[in-house]
Amino acid sequence: MEAKHKSGFIAVIGRPNVGKSTLINSLIGQKIAIMSDKPQTTRNRILCILTQPDAQVVFLDTPGVHKPMKKLGEYMESAVEGTLQEVDAVLFVVDAAEKPGPGERYIVERLSKTKQPVILVVNKIDTLEREAVLPAIDVYSKLYDFAGVVPISAREKINLDDLLGETKKYLPDGPQYYPDDMVTDQPERLIAAELVREKVLGLTRDEVPHAVAVDVDEMKTRPKGDVYIRATIYVERDSQKGIIIGSRGAMLKEIGRLARHDIEALLGSRVYLDLWVKVSKDWRNREAVLKSLGFEK
Repeated sequence: MEAKHKSGFIAVIGRPNVGKSTLINSLIGQKIAIMSDKPQTTRNRILCILTQPDAQVVFLDTPGVHKPMKKLGEYMESAVEGTLQEVDAVLFVVDAAEKPGPGERYIVERLSKTKQPVILVVNKIDTLEREAVLPAIDVYSKLYDFAGVVPISAREKINLDDLLGETKKYLPDGPQYYPDDMVTDQPERLIAAELVREKVLGLTRDEVPHAVAVDVDEMKTRPKGDVYIRATIYVERDSQKGIIIGSRGAMLKEIGRLARHDIEALLGSRVYLDLWVKVSKDWRNREAVLKSLGFEK
């Protein structure tokens, strides 16, 4: 008998900074979701596609779950809530080195309202001694009746095949929804904007990251094949604008250099990246601005 093909949708959920985006990128084998050690790195629900001969797994990389403090937080929570209602299973990613706290318990409370199977993904096991991994798993297993538990290291790509095997158990039989070479449904200009924001998160101080958004105003291919991108980095205060520009524009230049390298790898073309910084006071609480930046409830 011919083996049945499986396809389905998997939500990836967890507290900020547990390695969800690193896991997605490692599984897909390409950088789609941005990474940072700052909380709330992922703001949009990003659809990432893994195609294998026997299955097509569509991962939904959700914003880190936290109790919303601003309208931006409400948009992020809405993205998570919608995702949990439309998937075949959920990957709950936790940090093996951290004990469950209020954030994890808040997520478990949310998961208890869903009917989908939940797989506990204990990430960053490379940071622990081997004998410390089982106690970490045991602590989390007492919080919820998980359908499966898989210890991994997303960064070191440890046990990712085991995780995929466990995930595929919960996929229904189905066709291949997306072409073989498609790894995300996000437009290139959105990924380019996110790559710029990633560099801002990585290079600036703690006072800046939450207040930063990036919008690509123009993106076009020139006659010789290179790509021109003009993007605006939005902040909330003049002091933040000064930090991002830096002394004689040095910080902005470095942000552009690093972002251009990743965008060129994404597009396979030479890129001219034209960056601007603009102050939009309290943009995270202004609904019209949030909508213009692509945040939808």
